[in-house]
Amino acid sequence: MNSSSIFHTLDWIVLGIYFLILIVVAVWVALQRNKNTEDYFLAGRNVGWFVIGASIFASNIGSEHVVGLAGTGFSSGTPLAHYELHAWIVLLLGWLFLPFYMRSGAFTMPEFLEKRFDSRSRWFLSVFSLFAYVLTKVSVTIYAGGIVVSELLNLDFWIGAIGIVVFTGIYTIIGGLKAVVYTETLQTVVLISGSVIITYLGFQEVGGWNELTKTVTEVSPDHFNMWRPMNDPDFPWTGLLIGGTIVGIWYWCTDQYIVQRTLAANNIMIGRRGAIFGAYLKLLPILIFLIPGIIAYALTLQNPEMFNVIDSNGVERADRAFPMLVTTLLPVGIKGLVAGGLMAALMSSLASVFNSCSTIFTIDIYKKIKPEKSEKYLVNIGKIATLVIVVLGIAWIPIMERIGGGVMYQYLQNVQAYIGPPVTAVFLLGIVWKRINAQASIVTLSAGLVLLIIRLSSEIYFQSEISSGLVVDSVFFEFATINFSHMAIFIFVFSALLCVTVSLLTDEPDYSKIKGLSFGTTNREMISKEKSYTNYDIIFSVLLVLLVIGILVFFSPIFF
Repeated sequence: MNSSSIFHTLDWIVLGIYFLILIVVAVWVALQRNKNTEDYFLAGRNVGWFVIGASIFASNIGSEHVVGLAGTGFSSGTPLAHYELHAWIVLLLGWLFLPFYMRSGAFTMPEFLEKRFDSRSRWFLSVFSLFAYVLTKVSVTIYAGGIVVSELLNLDFWIGAIGIVVFTGIYTIIGGLKAVVYTETLQTVVLISGSVIITYLGFQEVGGWNELTKTVTEVSPDHFNMWRPMNDPDFPWTGLLIGGTIVGIWYWCTDQYIVQRTLAANNIMIGRRGAIFGAYLKLLPILIFLIPGIIAYALTLQNPEMFNVIDSNGVERADRAFPMLVTTLLPVGIKGLVAGGLMAALMSSLASVFNSCSTIFTIDIYKKIKPEKSEKYLVNIGKIATLVIVVLGIAWIPIMERIGGGVMYQYLQNVQAYIGPPVTAVFLLGIVWKRINAQASIVTLSAGLVLLIIRLSSEIYFQSEISSGLVVDSVFFEFATINFSHMAIFIFVFSALLCVTVSLLTDEPDYSKIKGLSFGTTNREMISKEKSYTNYDIIFSVLLVLLVIGILVFFSPIFF
């Protein structure tokens, strides 16, 4: 397909205007000099709740949603929507975790672990987080950037991928977190607007909701059912609901990538309201990404000659579903806007992980080694660290394609299911129970890393046998074939039991040193001084939980 048949002059003008505005915003922010590391990495701790919420949404809604969630909607339906209903977990960030983080005064999550436990946990989580970002966020975002740009602009995959990296890296390196959060606010508006348009036109093309459900369920009866049986090989409801929650707490409540946005607030109330607003935005991906993926599947069934996800090699690629809708449904001009929205999601996600990586490396690793270095020097080190992370992410892409059945969103959930549970156990237990000590923290994190390596290695090693349905008489094969979401539950239970056991077998922590960092060391006077919420915050939080429950019920066997 020639690029001229996809993009017309007006599309290029609209896309060009969008990028121009993005550059102007980034330059404006960059001109406001970053005086120190707090300015560069936390935007001076002076960001409003609307910008925080929009930034949380834009950081999360990256490649795995624009490309991957639509792809999984095309191939598997609604089961992985469980992960999009983690909006209620974003509330946990604001109501449970954030007060402890802000009382600690920490820049990063590893720094919080040092304040709560000791330097060993800080070092471990710093290196582990950078490792995890390469495995998940960096490589997945670059991979999706290549898909989107090559589909829309008819460019080579690697040219598209590296082009996105270079453009995003420039404004991230220059402006720091302030440039990231303000450009993400703009990108959120463009992304939501463009995605709503493609959803609306998709419904028009397929014949409405009733025609969509009829077309799809005739071929795939369970496509709209989120609640698959416990023994379902791919999407058991137990794993998605329980295992997904465990991974969700890690991602939304303990990961630097997300939490850094709330730490940019100047008090707990602003940070919490940003989390509540971000939680509402988190519900949107089901409508603007997952449903369009299902629409693409229905259109393929209705008109396979016009709508298909077959690549140039004749292979069906579900990850092409959303770009296909853009190139085939949208009128001139609107196509440029939606293409801008797609690239906005990719760039915002990439910018966020760039900034988080540089923050962790600079504050938690380099500054610990070279404490005498100036603030300006540390900012420059953070910029250099970004480049290294990008190179490692690009190198991981070929390996990434062998995991998760080739569907990007599923790959991401697989890897996160092994990374998240030990970290969740340490943070959650450390906050709710003051008895958890430093020895338990480092032992639990280390054991989790061993399990991650064994599982990921065995899954890669037996990938061909798993794909072809062969059974191998091996303990490692059994370990490799446990459903990824159930594996998250097993790893979490093991980690929690190990953490509690080690704590009880070793000395109590010095409670005076962790004052305000866990429930048992926080008093009412400390909490009352913070005045961190109003009745409106409570009402909107309860309403969101009810919305989540309503969606869970709607996409169930009761209706489908």
